[in-house]
Order: sequence, then structure tokens, then C-alpha cells
Amino acid sequence: MGKQETSYIFVTGGVVSGLGKGITAAALGRLLKARGLTVAAQKLDPYINVDPGTMSPYQHGEVFVTEDGAETDLDLGHYERFIDEDLNRFSNLTSGRVYWNVLNKERAGEYLGETVQVIPHVTNEIKSFIYSVGRETEADVVITEIGGTIGDIESQPFLEAIRQISRELPRGRCLFLHVTLVPYLKSSGEHKSKPTQHSVRELQGMGIMPDIIVARCDEPLEEGLRQKIALFCNVEPDCVVENRTLPVLYEAPLMLHGAGLDDIVCRRLGLETHGDGLGEWAAMCGRIARATEPVEIALVGKYVELHDAYLSVAEALRHGGYECGARVVIRWVDSETLTDRNVAERLASCGGIIVPGGFGGRGVEGMIRAARYAREARIPYFGICLGMQVAVIEAARSLTGLAGADSREFSPGAEHCVIDLMPDQRGVVPKGGTMRLGAYPCAVAPGSLLEEAYGAREIRERHRHRYEVNNDYRERLVSAGVRLSGLSPDGRLVEAVELPGHPFFVGVQYHPEFKSRPNRAHPLFREFVAASLRAGRGAG
Repeated sequence: MGKQETSYIFVTGGVVSGLGKGITAAALGRLLKARGLTVAAQKLDPYINVDPGTMSPYQHGEVFVTEDGAETDLDLGHYERFIDEDLNRFSNLTSGRVYWNVLNKERAGEYLGETVQVIPHVTNEIKSFIYSVGRETEADVVITEIGGTIGDIESQPFLEAIRQISRELPRGRCLFLHVTLVPYLKSSGEHKSKPTQHSVRELQGMGIMPDIIVARCDEPLEEGLRQKIALFCNVEPDCVVENRTLPVLYEAPLMLHGAGLDDIVCRRLGLETHGDGLGEWAAMCGRIARATEPVEIALVGKYVELHDAYLSVAEALRHGGYECGARVVIRWVDSETLTDRNVAERLASCGGIIVPGGFGGRGVEGMIRAARYAREARIPYFGICLGMQVAVIEAARSLTGLAGADSREFSPGAEHCVIDLMPDQRGVVPKGGTMRLGAYPCAVAPGSLLEEAYGAREIRERHRHRYEVNNDYRERLVSAGVRLSGLSPDGRLVEAVELPGHPFFVGVQYHPEFKSRPNRAHPLFREFVAASLRAGRGAG
């Protein structure tokens, strides 16, 4: 089969936010990849921030970091986990970035004195970005999700840009997929199609005719309702695809395949494919269904009331459970509520304790108490980024006698800043995009738990931080029994620490959760869940 011209699929959403456009786009990507196609995915976000890097987790959830260091929307995590392809800086674009680029070009004189306007200058910038993914990846299909909801004023330039793309591409190379809500009214015992009709009419008012409507619902759709939606929304009846709420989100590709979504897309775009190739994914879902032994893991953080702030961590824990035949139950523990008096009670009976990343001093003392409890009670502990730093602070206070040990981030005037700014971060004032970001190599110590987990002496992991272990305290930490099991290849930066003799006590400066996959759990999450499972059985 010769190389196909790149086709473009645009995923929009209507009625309400949070319908699962990202999961739909990711699941479709998996279906097309299973049919032998190369797939690239991207997310266009209407907010004016240049990227989500400086946004509060309460506003935005987690920030997902790509291999090349882009700080992006959390939906890119879904894309990577489903499609199993590393994304990059071409995978996320915001209105802020668009206007930043346009204004910089205007200042540089690139528009030769033109009056800069939304059309064509802003829309051309958006189109250039969308086309760039096809060029850079040489993908057969580019799936682009438009953030927000149809009718949002912020989304209009993006919708106009994709409308123009549909006119520029040869017929049959562009497809619009609209995700909409079909609510079920228990009082009358029926689904209602009117919200979908209004949403599609709004989209049509922007000059976009959806080819496929994905109906989000909690109950099976009646055939008569499907026919009604097709008639009023001007699509073929089989192009109204049901997308029901599922107990396990990784079942979404199988459900959408059963509804014929990938067949419809391939037919409408004229794509040459090689069967469905979903056997491995179906087998994985079977393993998930059989992973029933419960293991409770306490996630100690400062944003636990908003689970999306730790989305990739939670998914990576579940991935580890799938490979261990276990069902991970997360106990969400607010670190601000942990005290010396209640820490044992709050964390008792859990199989393991994980402390994920974060910024700022709020709740840090509670995380330090959790690390101390895990060390003393010999409960498996996994610290990620900030979670490693608090473990080092706790070890410095308890094992080396440095009662005043702290991080310069939280206590600039502390007597012993065992966690300090990286040398190249000193004097950096701007906050956006200035941290240590993206994938970096790490040399793994021989005989360490890290080497046992990875089965390798050099690894590459993604980072997002400004602070590191202060090298002035390395010798004291090592003398107290802390093992520096991962270093940067030049030996300058501590990337991982362990406590030898403990069932599992590992802290890493990087974010392994970003590279975990449902069909291939990250080795550290796999080993942490396995250790937690053993600990839970022992406690039982």
C-alpha cells in the first residue's frame, strides 16, 4: 500500500463540558492505529494562557509534560495512553500561544504593514499549526480536538480555522465528529434529543456540518431516537454513534468499534486499512476485568479534592494493578489534615503510600509525616518529584540529625536547605516554561531497586521541577543510609533515592506516570503496587 495523503478529523463538543471528547478522540486514535494507520493527535484550547504550565490545578487539573518538554493539557495523557505514541510541542495549542505568535510576527514586520485581524491572520496561525502535525509526523490521520463547547466565544477562531481547512483540503480528506449529550429523564423514562439538535444547529451556524454524531448517554439509545437525531441533524442513521458511560475507560475503543465508528470513519475518508487488530487491546481489557484482588494505596497530596490534579498518577497506579492482577483502590488523603497524632490512624491498613508532585509549601509538613510513617512502619512508599523531596527532608531531619532541614522553596531562610534551586534556575524570574522540562537521561546504580525494576542501567524520564537535592548534603544522607540510586549521567543531579532494607521506599525527581500505559505499566508503578499488595496481604 502506498503512502496515503494525510486526512484530518476534528472533534468538537456541545451542550456541556466534560462529555469525554478527549476519551472519544483517544479511543478513535486507538481504533485507527489498530487498523494499521499512523495516527497523530492534538488539542486546541481556547483559553488565553500561553500554556497550562502556570495554571492552578484547581482550574485545570494536572499539566501533562511531553518528551520534548511541552507543558500541555491533560487530554494529551489520554492520547498517549490510548494511542501509545509520544506526543510533542505540536500536540497542544492555546489561544494565548496563537496571539503571542501573531503579535510577535506583527512586531517583526512579517505582515508588511497589514491590519492584523482574526481573519485571516489568527485563523492562518491556527491552520498552520494543524497542518504542521501532518508534516512533522507524516501521519495517515491527524485527530484534532477543539476544547470548550460549541457556542463559547473563545472557540470561534478555532472553529473558523477548521471550517476553512475543510474547504482547502480535497474532498474526502476532512471529517467532523461532534460529541454531544443525550440526557435521560427518569421522570418520563426517555432520552431527549433536543440538546443535541440545538448543539448541531449552533455548529452549522459556524459553517460546519458534522459527519458523525457521538451521543454520550448513560442508558442505551432507542433506535427511534437515533433515527430522529439523524434526520434533524442531517447525518446518516449509522453515523449516530452511541457512547455509553463505562466502568473502565479503556473499554471505550471496543465499545465504539462495536458501534462501527472506525468503519464509518474509514469509509468516509476512503482510508485503506488492514482489519481491526484489536486482539491485544481486547486481551488487555480481559486482564483488567480479572484484576480483582483489592489493594488500597493512600495518595497523600494537597489537591486531593480534585482528582484530575493527579490524573496520570491515578491511571499509572491502576496500570500497575492490572499487571499484578490487582484492583487499586485509592485512598485520597489531604496532606494538610495529617498531624503527628492522626497520621498512623489515617494511613493505617493501607498497602502503600504515594506522594505525588506539587508546588508551594501548603501541606508539605503532612507529606513529610507520611514519609516518616512509611519509613518507620515499613509500608511501601513511592515519592514523585515533591514526594522525593519531602522524603529527603524527612531523612535529613530524622536520620542525620538536621532538625532544621527543609527546602528553599518553602523556607528560604532555613538553616539546612537540603533541597535547593538547581544552579541554572537561580535568578530565573519568569515562571512559564522555565523549569527543567521534558525527558532527560538518568544513570541507574547497579544492584539498586531501580535497576531491578527497569532492568536497565540508563533510563530516560520526563521532568518538571526547579529544585533538586542539595549536593552539599549528599555525604551526610548517604552516611545515614540513603542510597542515591539514580544520578544524571554527569553525576551533578540526584534523580532517585532509596532506603535499602525497606520493603519498598523509592523517591524519584522525575514523573514516571507520564510514560505509563494500560497495556504496559511503568516498571516503578508495577513494582510499587506489587510491594503494596504484599504488604496488604501481610497486614491482613
